[in-house]
Amino acid sequence: MAEQTKLLEVKDLKKHFSVKKGGLNKKQTVKAVDGVSLDIYKGETLGLVGESGCGKTTLGRTIIRLYEPTSGTIVYDGQPIYDSGSKVAVNMLPYRRKMQIIFQDPSASLDPRMTVGEIVGEALDIHKLYTGKGERDARIKQLLSEVGLNTEHSNRFPHAFSGGPQQRIGIARALAVEPEFIVCDEPISALDVSIQSQVVNMLEDLQAELGLTYLFIAHDISVVRHISNRIGVMYLGNLVELADSYELYRNPIHPYTKTLMSAVPIPDPVITRSRERLILEGDIPSPINPPSGCKFHTRCPYATERCKEETPAFRDYGSGHFAACHLLEK
Repeated sequence: MAEQTKLLEVKDLKKHFSVKKGGLNKKQTVKAVDGVSLDIYKGETLGLVGESGCGKTTLGRTIIRLYEPTSGTIVYDGQPIYDSGSKVAVNMLPYRRKMQIIFQDPSASLDPRMTVGEIVGEALDIHKLYTGKGERDARIKQLLSEVGLNTEHSNRFPHAFSGGPQQRIGIARALAVEPEFIVCDEPISALDVSIQSQVVNMLEDLQAELGLTYLFIAHDISVVRHISNRIGVMYLGNLVELADSYELYRNPIHPYTKTLMSAVPIPDPVITRSRERLILEGDIPSPINPPSGCKFHTRCPYATERCKEETPAFRDYGSGHFAACHLLEK
């Protein structure tokens, strides 16, 4: 990674939400993302995994500022697009062209009152990329063709398509403004298994053809391993491990990551019968009132008193393999 160029630098990023509790309008704070630091390099795919509610989607949306960060720093291609210590407002319109998102649920993210052509062409109009109608229509047809749809589909409405084609429409919409960076927010979780591999392969082909950079969010570690160069593991708003895809799969070092990896099915009955399955006890703590120290200590079978009191540092344990765990410190 040393020879690659950083596209995104995220430092101590936080996103907290205020929520009301009870009838007295008492406000509490949900710490959805609570101090995440990471770098994303040009042309790579950074995978992000973790249990539901760990903050994966919130992190992705906050990085591209669909959600306004609570604090921290976001630097895109050398230019700060958010800095909680600066009072200078950043015009995000130029960066909307560079950063896009593919949403998890295609049926919910596509306006049912608009045709496919209008959905894909909306961003072209906002950014004034094509002045003539002929050029605009040609670009829409090109985009539909790139994602495996027929050009005549531009006149249809989203409800006329099943999940797979709907997600392809969402991908075409994201590609319309020729972005450099795309947040893929669980883009295959709402699709049939038979369609998932098609969408993943298409994303890989588009990345190779257009030089795209992905933040790929998913639950399925096997899929993330297939498409990602590096993988980050989140737990309760924090990164607990980050490493090269092969290295993380071969040698997970954080107890939480080991538990996730033990749940990945292996298509070999001999290995499956002999491997140890790790099962976490207890429920995920509330992000409103997270545990002190290491947030994982309430479910970790190896937790010590230090884990309950002191937050572990996110350290490099060799060759870019980062983790936050007191047990790893020598």
